[in-house]
Amino acid sequence: MAVGLEVLKHYHPVNGVNIGIAQAGIKYENRNDLVIFELAEGSRVSGVFTLNAFCAAPVQVAKKHLAEGNIRYLVINTGNANAGTGPQGLADALESCTQLAYLTKVQAQQILPFSTGVIGEPLPMDKLLSTLPKALGALTDNAWVTAAEGIMTTDTLPKGYSQQVALTTAGTEQASSQDMINISGISKGAGMIMPNMATMLAYLTTDAVIAQPLLDSMCKELADKSFNRVTVDGDTSTNDSCILVATAKADMEEISSAQDPRYAALFSALLDAFTVLSHAIVRDGEGATKFVTINVEQAASVQEALDVAYTVAHSPLVKTALFACDANWGRILAAVGRAGVKDMVLENIDIYLDDVCIVKNGGRAASYREEAGAAIFAQAEITINIRLGRGDISERVWTTDLSHDYVSINADYRS
Repeated sequence: MAVGLEVLKHYHPVNGVNIGIAQAGIKYENRNDLVIFELAEGSRVSGVFTLNAFCAAPVQVAKKHLAEGNIRYLVINTGNANAGTGPQGLADALESCTQLAYLTKVQAQQILPFSTGVIGEPLPMDKLLSTLPKALGALTDNAWVTAAEGIMTTDTLPKGYSQQVALTTAGTEQASSQDMINISGISKGAGMIMPNMATMLAYLTTDAVIAQPLLDSMCKELADKSFNRVTVDGDTSTNDSCILVATAKADMEEISSAQDPRYAALFSALLDAFTVLSHAIVRDGEGATKFVTINVEQAASVQEALDVAYTVAHSPLVKTALFACDANWGRILAAVGRAGVKDMVLENIDIYLDDVCIVKNGGRAASYREEAGAAIFAQAEITINIRLGRGDISERVWTTDLSHDYVSINADYRS
């Protein structure tokens, strides 16, 4: 059950991006499971990847190729993660780049490979390689809807974002046509979701003209504010990747620094895209019935705030109480208390469910009534506000409840 997730049916084409999709039968027959992005010459590409030590073979290859620059193609398969596959898996990831390079007359290092699916099984290379020509033959600038479906695994719905944006500068009311850019992107993920990165793939594209060094810094900051602030189950994947592409095909002057008067509008527009696509993954969390925002305020440091937020977000007792609509707020209090914050002063801590105060000065709020808490727990979208009374740092993460369906989905995943 996806919580408040709407399926996007219309995408704005991004100048310089074509997408081709085909059915390779990697795990299932008769489903789209091979996606190719073709990027115009001169595109700038940046990315962030999983920190899992057992990062998948395609992640290793993509990181190496990305460092060499001048990326022209992305190739994505679902149904098989090509992770935990040793030297053969690495050779297979490289071979997929080599064969696609041969077909498109570019260099193998100009291709980034991505895989998602079951860990530890060999990638069926005969199926993948034989289907590359079909995907290339299907290249078009309006295949976003099908591509969003083609990268799904346990997702229940495809996830997409698309906007046309005017890069206005401070004090101006209208932008010229040269300031108009397109932003379109897709993501996938529903389980094994936990920073740093998660079992997710995300591809965000724009035709804005952004200098490569600035794109790199923006990609990291945008991911930290979005994809690295979501968690479903606390498991960090072997394959997650987030790619930001700027094709430089919009009719505009290059933005090369944060001091550019158009930068604030550009960053805000891209942050909206990153946020929507990352939240879509949580909303479609495996078995999720709740979308939960956890705000930690008045912390002494960013790390302290995140430690508290993630301890609450990962607590099985909190998550199951949320699923049961059981206003057992003591579980939230207990999670805050075991987050490892040094010298915590309990009397300074306040906790709210939406605007209902449940803890005041370290104890049950005198104004709290069980029926008020139960009404909040029954909502599909809930915000938990935690005020530590230690400083002026605030951080926010997004998570789900934990349901019977989560166990069933993952127990049956390989069958």
